[in-house]
Amino acid sequence: MTIEQMIQRKNELGLTYEQIASLSGIPIGTVQKVLGGITTSPRYDTIMALEKVFAPDDTNNLIMEDSVVYGSNTVKKDDSLNFLSKKPGEFTLDDYYALPDDQRVELIDGVFYDMSSPTTIHQIIISRLFYTIYNFIDSNKGTCIPFTSPCDVQLDMDDKTMVQPDIMIICDRDKIVRQKIYGAPDFIIEILSPSTKKKDMFIKAAKYINAGVKEYWIVDPDKLKVLVYDYAHDSEVSIYGFNDVVPVGLYDGKLEIDFKPIYDSIAFLL
Repeated sequence: MTIEQMIQRKNELGLTYEQIASLSGIPIGTVQKVLGGITTSPRYDTIMALEKVFAPDDTNNLIMEDSVVYGSNTVKKDDSLNFLSKKPGEFTLDDYYALPDDQRVELIDGVFYDMSSPTTIHQIIISRLFYTIYNFIDSNKGTCIPFTSPCDVQLDMDDKTMVQPDIMIICDRDKIVRQKIYGAPDFIIEILSPSTKKKDMFIKAAKYINAGVKEYWIVDPDKLKVLVYDYAHDSEVSIYGFNDVVPVGLYDGKLEIDFKPIYDSIAFLL
């Protein structure tokens, strides 16, 4: 892939230099120089790292004995499912519900995405974030309800998408049924991992804004960054560090989350 093609893909996807740096592991200054045309002969390893960000995911089917693989996404086969007759984009909630109970996946626009087991860092961050959010809502006698994964969300209320956000807040209780959330949450947090980074930053970000999510946070433990999309007011991203206090727009900043204690709780694992 040429530099010109990468620039074109950057514009098509609407990526910022910060997002590209986060995905590629390349310093933001280097990203700006390469994609801004300042560096005319970048290093080979830099080009390869950037190409992984912009190259489209491989959607060629690879058939294994007990699973179906789409690019890097693996879905176990069940004898009752005619997986081999379907292509990515054709799967429905019937296929989702027919999967074995121990197979955790998300279904997005008819494509299955494997959900690997979360890391200990991932779990610590989720528990601390949820505890802070829950205590704020409870102490203020709020009517919104926070949830953590695994909890099914039929985001578009169709039969092609079912996601499981790491943390979410639902304010319209009519969306809460026994088996799932039916419709878009008001607030969502996703904790990045290497296997979910592209999905959370691009695929889910686009799905969430189109579905009507008001606010979306992306927490990156590797880069120690928090990206906040306040969709209710604008589509710009605010970027915070793990030393910052981050306001929750859903509560007009009355709820603030201090990431310094969160960093302190995971520092020994970094």
